[in-house]
Amino acid sequence: MKKIYLPLVAILFCAASPVVAQQIITLEQALEIAGQNSPSLQSSLYNLERTRESLNAQRAAMKSQFSLTVNPIDYSQNRSFNDFYSQWNTNETFNTSGTFTVRQPIALTDGTISLNNQFGWQSNYSEFNKVTNKSFFNNLYVSLSQPLFTYNRTKLQIKNLELDHENAMLSYAMQRLSLERNVSQYFYNVYLAQMSLTIREDELANTQKSYDIIKNKVEAGLAAKEELFQAEVNLSTAKSGVESARVSLEYGKDQFKQYIGMDIFDEISVMTDVNVTPIEIDGKKALEHGLASRMELRQRQINVETSQFDMIQVKAMNEFAGSMNLSLGLTGDNSTFSDIYKNPTKSPKVSIGFNVPIFDWGERNARIRAQEAVIKSQQLGLTNQEVQIKVDIRQVVRNLSNLKDQIGIALQNQNNSQLTYDINLERYQNGDLTSMDLNLYQTQLSEKKMAYAQSLINYKIELLNLKIQSLYDFTINEPVVPEKFFEEYRSNQKN
Repeated sequence: MKKIYLPLVAILFCAASPVVAQQIITLEQALEIAGQNSPSLQSSLYNLERTRESLNAQRAAMKSQFSLTVNPIDYSQNRSFNDFYSQWNTNETFNTSGTFTVRQPIALTDGTISLNNQFGWQSNYSEFNKVTNKSFFNNLYVSLSQPLFTYNRTKLQIKNLELDHENAMLSYAMQRLSLERNVSQYFYNVYLAQMSLTIREDELANTQKSYDIIKNKVEAGLAAKEELFQAEVNLSTAKSGVESARVSLEYGKDQFKQYIGMDIFDEISVMTDVNVTPIEIDGKKALEHGLASRMELRQRQINVETSQFDMIQVKAMNEFAGSMNLSLGLTGDNSTFSDIYKNPTKSPKVSIGFNVPIFDWGERNARIRAQEAVIKSQQLGLTNQEVQIKVDIRQVVRNLSNLKDQIGIALQNQNNSQLTYDINLERYQNGDLTSMDLNLYQTQLSEKKMAYAQSLINYKIELLNLKIQSLYDFTINEPVVPEKFFEEYRSNQKN
């Protein structure tokens, strides 16, 4: 296919005084700057970090937990009355102890198994018999806590956090793609404004030549003064057009700089090559890839899955449930530390409890019906999203086909307008055309130049839109893999 292009435009604009150096920015540089400064992207990154750390924390909580509780001083003194001897006696107790605990959650059953070891030393003094008892003690026991007849809360919590993190990753990738589209639009707005100023300056130069020609003719008596008056009007209009274009350009630059996060007082100009090679778009491929890869669909699916998990929790309200607690331990004490388990005391314990709902006035059933409505709504949203994606991709493909045709038409119109202007400029120089008529041809040429440039940029923007809609880049025939954004994120985290 024939390559259609517009010459590269890179213009350095200078104020009347003094001359200020300008920074030339490409589209790639603009995207990089915006990626570093975008508040929405930064917010998305913070949310991504939050979900990642929450998931890491929950996974860490499923590993063995070790703890040591130390009670270095525990002293008490109390008085008691002995009825038999009719006297008061003082009792003193002093002990120091610690408890070492290993706790292991059981993901498979949502239970918890624990190993506890309480150890220490104690001293008891009784004023009544003048005896002090000193001994070491150690309590060692294993316990199991297990919920019965209910859902696995641990697995559900981890799954919810995984979905939350995945959703945050998808949101971040979508923010990146949205940023690319918006930055490109602002960038090309500045490009067109630069081009418009260039065209207006060309108009001014041509109008100045026309004015000089008619002025010489009037002075030589070869043309009427009315022609000079009209030429002066045309010249003033051209100067006004240049100033208006310059103001529009500066406003477009300010909007562009504001969006990508640059200082609005920075002097910039943009540079790009708007060369366009229209390509054939496989509409079926774009549609299939979009439905298979669009992150919005996965987000909708996550919403459905989350709603289903919520249903599990709702159904657990006021349900028949139970819990079982098992404990087996050994307790020993002795004046000698090595003999604390010479004659240990066994301490088994078993407890089972049940929660039996009797009547809740229909609360549980009502909440279930409400959650069912939520799930149906989420499923409907998923279906509607799929349909909307189909409609959007089909429309973009049609737009690209139309824009490809418009490029050819715009190019032909520009070429014809240039030829028309050149012919009529010669007629004007020969005195066969008025300055007013020539100005009309000049305006027409300017409009066609802008129309051609706009058609090229419209095609590039719509091609970018197709890339975002289908997550497939037809310019390089490669899918857009959001994973690259995540790799960048992980790399930044390491740095």
